[in-house]
Amino acid sequence: MNKQGESEWWSGQRIITILTDWDSWILPWAEKLAFSINENGDRAEIIYDIGKVKTGHICFILGCTRILPNKILEKNLKNLIVHESALPSGRGFAPLTWQILEGINIIPLCLIEAVAKTDEGPIVYKDTIEFEGHELCQELRAAQGCKTIDLCQRYIGSKKIPVATAQHGESTYYKRRKPEDSELDISRPIRDQLNLLRVVDNERYPAFFHANGQNYKLTIEKII
Repeated sequence: MNKQGESEWWSGQRIITILTDWDSWILPWAEKLAFSINENGDRAEIIYDIGKVKTGHICFILGCTRILPNKILEKNLKNLIVHESALPSGRGFAPLTWQILEGINIIPLCLIEAVAKTDEGPIVYKDTIEFEGHELCQELRAAQGCKTIDLCQRYIGSKKIPVATAQHGESTYYKRRKPEDSELDISRPIRDQLNLLRVVDNERYPAFFHANGQNYKLTIEKII
């Protein structure tokens, strides 16, 4: 799609793609976003395969762990990502999780334009999520999912195309988390490892520990 005359399409019906991984935790929120977009007169579709991204106006890339090449990004006039850090600090993987592990409970978010280099695109909007320090994985995700939808709807609801500004400052990066990152150290008090227990997924990457030559899985939930 030709990127000239961008303002001409903004006030008409827009073709919007929501790209996510088929097994992403954010899928229920992606579905809510798609429903609200369609209800308001634009056309939204959720897809799970980057090879099936269609030519359109906006592509929201939510919960997608793959890097999109330029040939895919060029199919839409705007490609947008929600990233949970004060960019350029905290680029990379699972930024909300890593910050919770660092003891941070006010988490910055940025809506950015996607570019070929991961998390280096200009920033459109900034916001924050504030936690109280007791929330577990599903509660963290719920807050993240709701704020993600808010930023996307804010973008779509703007009367004119929102302007993005380049990132400035020192770049830092978070590594991809692996199942072994959920290991508990039984020589340390539980209190010292509470943040790890807050971020583990009881099904996909549960907390675990080794003792007496055996491996043990530990799940966590709140007692209401």
